[in-house]
Amino acid sequence: MSVNIRIFNDSGFKKLALSKVERAVRRTLKSEGFKDADINIVYINDSEIKKINKKFLNHNNITDVISFKLDENVLEGEIYIGTGRALKQANEYGVSLTKELMRLAVHGTLHIIGYDDYDKNKRFEMFNLENKYIES
Repeated sequence: MSVNIRIFNDSGFKKLALSKVERAVRRTLKSEGFKDADINIVYINDSEIKKINKKFLNHNNITDVISFKLDENVLEGEIYIGTGRALKQANEYGVSLTKELMRLAVHGTLHIIGYDDYDKNKRFEMFNLENKYIES
């Protein structure tokens, strides 16, 4: 196997980052020691990510990123990124939409690898890794 990353834009936004997001995810996988992976990244609108959040996580709100590990034996997963929320966060943080999409894709990848962010220390660890893989 090899690293396969596919990005789909079902968000309605035009000209969203593809190659920079893919490179950030590849850097993440390589740095974390994964030579084989199959990752789909899907850009969707806020109403769709809210539906996914409700259906699978029982949260009735818009979120920025949701990831699913699809197979326990190999690194295979899907990452859904809410582009409306991503744009809002990019403006709040004073970064480009591309940089925010990179951060969210790396965040989702880290979850698929096995990281979690349910407490302050784990959130800090993931935040540092996101910055490392986005900036490198």
